[in-house]
Amino acid sequence: MPSGSAIRGSRVGAGPARPTERCEPAPRRPVTYWCGSGHMLEILLAAEAEIPETWDCPHCGQPAGQDVHNPPGRQRTEPYKSHLAYVKERRSEADAEAILAEALAALRARRGES
Repeated sequence: MPSGSAIRGSRVGAGPARPTERCEPAPRRPVTYWCGSGHMLEILLAAEAEIPETWDCPHCGQPAGQDVHNPPGRQRTEPYKSHLAYVKERRSEADAEAILAEALAALRARRGES
């Protein structure tokens, strides 16, 4: 009795048995990037693709550029901002006072206070 595998000698996710006979790879070109930590990475891009100015370094996560002597600087991490910080960026103190006065007037009107 068969073992149950219809395709023998293969595995899940395996490619074609002889890809060189069936297709030709697209033309590619190597592009080299360096990050501020000194890591060098070489990326293969399609020959007709536009080359990006920066690439994220897979080792340290910082941006990498094509100039070995002048790599891009480290990214600045933005601190956590609360909802109130965003509101303060959008509104001035005078706007905040006006909105507060309007809300208090509406609350007092609902309660029947004058």
